[in-house]
Amino acid sequence: MPILTSVQLWAESFPDQVAVAVDDDKVSYAQLRQGILDHPGSTGLTVLNRVNSIDVVADFLAAVSGSGCVAMLDPHWPAEQRAEVEGRLRGIATDSDARNAPGASGPGGGTAGRLTDGPAESTFLYGFTSGTTSLPKAFRRTRRSWQRSLEHSAEVLHLTRHDRTLAPGPLTASLNLYALAESLQAGGSFHALERFDVAAVLGCLERERISRLVAVPTVLRMLADRAVAAGRVDRGLTCIVSGGARLDAATTGLLQRWAPHATIVSYYGAAELGFVASSSVAPGDAAASAGAGADSAVGQPFPGVSIRIADDDGRPLPAGATGTIQVASDFVCDGYLWGDDGEAFTRVGAWCTVGDQGFLDESGVLHVLGRRADMIVSAGTNVYPQAVEAALHRVPGVQAAVVTGCPDAVVGTRVVAAVIAPPAVDAARLRNACISALAGEHRPRDFFRLTELPVTPAGKVSRGLLARWIEEEDPRVVRLR
Repeated sequence: MPILTSVQLWAESFPDQVAVAVDDDKVSYAQLRQGILDHPGSTGLTVLNRVNSIDVVADFLAAVSGSGCVAMLDPHWPAEQRAEVEGRLRGIATDSDARNAPGASGPGGGTAGRLTDGPAESTFLYGFTSGTTSLPKAFRRTRRSWQRSLEHSAEVLHLTRHDRTLAPGPLTASLNLYALAESLQAGGSFHALERFDVAAVLGCLERERISRLVAVPTVLRMLADRAVAAGRVDRGLTCIVSGGARLDAATTGLLQRWAPHATIVSYYGAAELGFVASSSVAPGDAAASAGAGADSAVGQPFPGVSIRIADDDGRPLPAGATGTIQVASDFVCDGYLWGDDGEAFTRVGAWCTVGDQGFLDESGVLHVLGRRADMIVSAGTNVYPQAVEAALHRVPGVQAAVVTGCPDAVVGTRVVAAVIAPPAVDAARLRNACISALAGEHRPRDFFRLTELPVTPAGKVSRGLLARWIEEEDPRVVRLR
């Protein structure tokens, strides 16, 4: 892990400052440092498979101290899936020992009672991301990839030593695990919850005087919607960081009503690529909500990142032309251990991609249309769900919108949409909004009302899960007439 030296520094400089808190359980930097040193040393692979807790944080940091590495498994995985992943990990554990042995240090990754970081090129993390089958893809990260990210992210994501950061999602998700790392690197205080609950998050924000919130857009929208409906205003938040998907203008406006003093930073990236592009909206500024490409813009390249758009043959395309987004940076992972389905991370020379489609405009702003694997082909037309969802989010009363494709005998795949919205938002209102904003086959054929979002344990919307709910006539999705 590329932050152990920083933990050592803060333990010496600010020993009593809260380093990590999970619900009401808290640990200072001095206590965290001692807890890491008390762990037995390891240069091999440690597998963690538990919900958020102080012990999990300490175990994670101890496992990656010195030259150790860790695999973060989602505790909500089905038993069979978890068993298969653990079996595969046992098969690579010996290789991990050999690869990370050079430069190994003593117990707890320390030398004479001090925490130290391992060699930059050694592996510290095995991460997981969903695949086209039930088995998640596994990728490998070096310490260097996060060291380079940490050199830039504090400034871009508005993080200082005085911030109290809350990331309410599971630490098995890259967004939340990185939020922990960057907070410890900067010497701030990191807060998490054992389990996500909207009321618990709002309570923590107020009780702990949180200044910085990190979450995916679906979570941010749920929090802001609940708070605004209750007439609550959070004047203590100075920064809201959104990652994992594009933050639309309607959600940005809702966040501004809830937290008027917060700078809202949205970044585009992927677990395999790291940071790619970012944008920010200062307090009082209006989010881009109109004009060509407004619904797809994600921002300028992140510092240290080069972006180009390529055609199907890998040739660079000019500004404005749509193709595959390719990235060159020091932030990318080392590739997959298993699960490569041909639709995700690939590398061609220095350029890497996860298959997202988009374009660069004349100002160098990156626009993301969607992942090729998510694209719906309806009657020969390529439909990106994100564009349809953005149109639906502009309908007053719509709290969330998810678009997917369902088999159709006539058009091959028909576009369908599901929303969380009050009864007044009916199919006619949704259909009229799509007629005015979308053309032809981009308009959903069917509309549904959701009682809850189809999300992964990490809080990301799953369009595949929505399609399964519709096919199985799950009670959580009801057709609108």
